[in-house]
Amino acid sequence: MKFHLRRSADGSHTIARDPMGNELQMYLPENAGGNATGIRPMQVLIMGLAGCTAVDVLLILKKQRQEVLDLHIDVEAERQPDVEPSLWEQVTVHFTVIGPVELAKAQRAVDLSMQKYCSVSETLRRAGADIHWTVETRAE
Repeated sequence: MKFHLRRSADGSHTIARDPMGNELQMYLPENAGGNATGIRPMQVLIMGLAGCTAVDVLLILKKQRQEVLDLHIDVEAERQPDVEPSLWEQVTVHFTVIGPVELAKAQRAVDLSMQKYCSVSETLRRAGADIHWTVETRAE
């Protein structure tokens, strides 16, 4: 897969483009000519964890015939202090599955994603991150 990144016309950030033409604006610090706007690349990685596991969880719950009305994923992450490069060290992910979904099935779907299917969680784990997660369901 091939990606392209360029500096924005005004020099304030970078723009990454995937093969389908989708774009993502990323942070460029002031000392590199930017204005510190956009998402930082390490934040993109953590957001990617949430996106990756969301796909898995929704597909697994659909196969289990669970009616998911909404899915919220909150991630808290801490990087290694005082080192370069500063890797993600601790990651806590909280899943809120909304709809008439059985808690045990939601927990199983999340466990499968985080331990088996999500490539981002495995990438972070291999880099030394300690990843924990919790799951709750709400009938709303």
